[in-house]
Amino acid sequence: MRELIAVARGDAEPEVVITGARVFSAFTREWLSGDVALYGGKIAGVGSYDGGERIDAAGRYLVPGFIDAHVHLESAKLVPTEFARAVVPRGTTAVVCDPHEIANVAGVEGVDWLLSATEGLPLDVFVMAPSCVPASHFESPAGPFGPDEMRRVLEHPRALGVAELMNFPGVIAGDEGVLATMVAPHRDGHAPGVRGRALNAYVAAGITTDHEAFTADEALEKRRAGMWVLIREASNARNLRALLAMVREHGPEYCAFCTDDREPDFLYREGHIDQMCRIAVSEGVAAEDVLVMASLHGARAHGLTDRGAVVPGYAADLVLLDDLVDFKASLVLKDGREPAYPEGVPGALRDTMRSVPVSFDVDADWVRVIEVQSGQLITGSGVGRVGDADLAKIAVIERHHATGRVGLGFVRGFDLHAGAFASTVAHDAHNLVVVGVSDEDMALCAARAQALGGGLVVARDGEVVGELALPIAGLLADAPLEEVAEGLEALQDVLRGMGVEIDAPFMTLSFLALSVIPSLKLTDQGLVDVDAFALVPLELTEREAFVARFGALYEHSPWVAERAYRPGIADEEVADALRESMYASSTDEQLALIRAHPDLGERVGVLTEHSRAEQAGLGLDRLEPELYERFMATNAAYRKRFEIPFVVCVREHGSPESILANAEARLGNPRETEIAMALGEIGKIARLRLEDLL
Repeated sequence: MRELIAVARGDAEPEVVITGARVFSAFTREWLSGDVALYGGKIAGVGSYDGGERIDAAGRYLVPGFIDAHVHLESAKLVPTEFARAVVPRGTTAVVCDPHEIANVAGVEGVDWLLSATEGLPLDVFVMAPSCVPASHFESPAGPFGPDEMRRVLEHPRALGVAELMNFPGVIAGDEGVLATMVAPHRDGHAPGVRGRALNAYVAAGITTDHEAFTADEALEKRRAGMWVLIREASNARNLRALLAMVREHGPEYCAFCTDDREPDFLYREGHIDQMCRIAVSEGVAAEDVLVMASLHGARAHGLTDRGAVVPGYAADLVLLDDLVDFKASLVLKDGREPAYPEGVPGALRDTMRSVPVSFDVDADWVRVIEVQSGQLITGSGVGRVGDADLAKIAVIERHHATGRVGLGFVRGFDLHAGAFASTVAHDAHNLVVVGVSDEDMALCAARAQALGGGLVVARDGEVVGELALPIAGLLADAPLEEVAEGLEALQDVLRGMGVEIDAPFMTLSFLALSVIPSLKLTDQGLVDVDAFALVPLELTEREAFVARFGALYEHSPWVAERAYRPGIADEEVADALRESMYASSTDEQLALIRAHPDLGERVGVLTEHSRAEQAGLGLDRLEPELYERFMATNAAYRKRFEIPFVVCVREHGSPESILANAEARLGNPRETEIAMALGEIGKIARLRLEDLL
């Protein structure tokens, strides 16, 4: 310390002096001129300094090293040395890691391994003590990881606090078991979609960060509640662009960047925090605001007061950028030195796969369906019929204790038309997850993943057509970054040939097993309704199946089908039952049903699939301008007179002109007559839709 102070005063010689740089002041968001003197891995000062090794910045931008405020290193599928090789040359010098992936697979031993494997890297890897192993009681990890194990992790000098509290329903409910995991004052959050009083309860528990916001409004509400919003850009949760709207309007305060789960191809091709900087500037955020979110704010969010800025006494983690557009690093210094990477992988965790063969048979007709949403971790909860072309089967097989337990379900959104694919990276318990349209190929994928000691597998027509071994805990490859990235890309190319076009299909697959992100997920214990926080049966009841089949026949009004149902109802009785249900409803309900219908020729509103097809069948979606204006004027006149939209059975008319003539003729009717006519037309529409269905 004395030596550093002497160098800062100018009474002793620095080890290194960076000259000629534009120096970023993170605290004032301005650019300064002057030398930056380094000594003993610290910044001694900014000003005028003589002596030392001289580095001429030649007018480039000197900024603090980037900080990833929340990341799961294991998601990169790389050992820590290779992860460092991927991100340090791009300007990242510190990450805050939640090692709950490896904790789910190998407990404290796994976290100890990760801490050991990150020693001596030119990258500071801080850890949070995993708080949710398992993420919920619906998941089956290798073993428990409770408060005692968390306290052991917290003894490490690089441990900062409690990792993301993923069981947000438990926190909000004040569950004693969940509250018992809050063994340190600094607590990370995980609260997807949590708002209002529920958010108040979550924040009142002393949780200070959240990385799950996927809309600007949600992020702003969390920020107003005093939380640090960790803006995420992961492989399959690309929330950056959506949340930047909040930054543009309200500035960067209480915002930091994080990558959460980023796969090796993303790191290799596009980068790390530097990629987020590029996107943010391209979206109109000032470079100075971007840089504080990429550095200082990540440190402040976690109480790291010795980094994130170019000021005296801070770690000499520095990056020279060629420009503030591409954010390409021409020089990275870690603790004042150019990075050097250790060789080898310390004490790798192998032999963690203990899955056994299972049956993929499903004896069901109408089922609940996980709806994949591209680019998001949240999933929809839908319904479908076994055998529908747009459905694939999904299985989660317990792989830690050879129990043979398997959860079975169906998923929509992969567009897989042949074969199967599997992964032992399956958040967070990391059981074996398989999706396929062939039971034989699903079984082949599962067996090959077991034989590899963990990994990613693709099979088609009874053959394995691609694989990437992840023998370390079933999570990490013992291969270089380039090899792992190219191996993953090759598998994704194979999947594209099987119909899968979504980005990051393996990452998407892995999150379908996470029981704490809405709305419907699958674990080895079965389907989890995350919103209700309960296991639900795969197969729909007879009543649920009836509503699933016929609920859409009456526009946005499934209640018609719900009330029409009776046990054992035959298909030929459905039309009359639905119609009777409609006429038995109250006047207010009937008016709501009528008003659920779109205007004819509608181009702005969201149409149901039925309405879209019906209007398109008569060309109402592509009217010539003059005819379109007539429709809009007639619709407006009709609504003004009757306070309901004009409803007509389009398929009973041969042309748009015929419909217009009908509407104009009906404008002279009394309102009671028009309400009755609208209900009659709705009955006809529904009957024709039913005939199409049956």
